Amino acid sequence: MKRKLRRLGLDDDDPLSGVANLFDLGVVFALGFMLALISYIGLPELVARQDMTLVKNPGTPQMEIIRKKGTKIERFRLSKDRLGGEGEKLGVAYRLKSGEVVYVPEENEPP
Repeated sequence: MKRKLRRLGLDDDDPLSGVANLFDLGVVFALGFMLALISYIGLPELVARQDMTLVKNPGTPQMEIIRKKGTKIERFRLSKDRLGGEGEKLGVAYRLKSGEVVYVPEENEPP
């Protein structure tokens, strides 16, 4: 009988030997919960190794841009602040009916 118990690993004198198994079970449960949460949010791309850019709520005041490059994740939010600066006008950008944006540099006029 002792030989059979020893083969099953039940003949241990340590009463805390089963706690290690509970810890392993907790780690597996936590990882499963994290993966389920990422899938529920709809961002499984954050776990992938490739770079990505995601735009949430495009065209609304709550618009966000989430960019992942390597292991770094950056999050940008839309701001109502206007930016300004000094410089010179280099050209004009036009949006075509197809959605393309074309940049046309300005010609330098002779003085």
